[in-house]
Amino acid sequence: MVGNLLGNALIYTPPGGAVDIAVARSNGHVEVRVADTGPGVPEQDRERVFERFVRLDPARAAGGSGLGLAIARWVAEAHGGNVRIISTGPGGTVFGASLPS
Repeated sequence: MVGNLLGNALIYTPPGGAVDIAVARSNGHVEVRVADTGPGVPEQDRERVFERFVRLDPARAAGGSGLGLAIARWVAEAHGGNVRIISTGPGGTVFGASLPS
């Protein structure tokens, strides 16, 4: 799950950009946040990116099958957690994952 979130961030972060990861424990959960400085996710696609085989930018089609975020969410849900977009915009996206500790 974390590998898929990191991989996605690395793919969509332009050269010279940054990818940050933070892990914290809160209220019986482990929270993971992965932030990138990529182009962001259009509002109409913010849930769609978690569907299998969805690839928003065909110009970046070098590898990948559009399964990474779908698998990340599936893994989290299989363990009683979730994966979501916390924030997104032209300056990047922050994905959050929460799992029961």
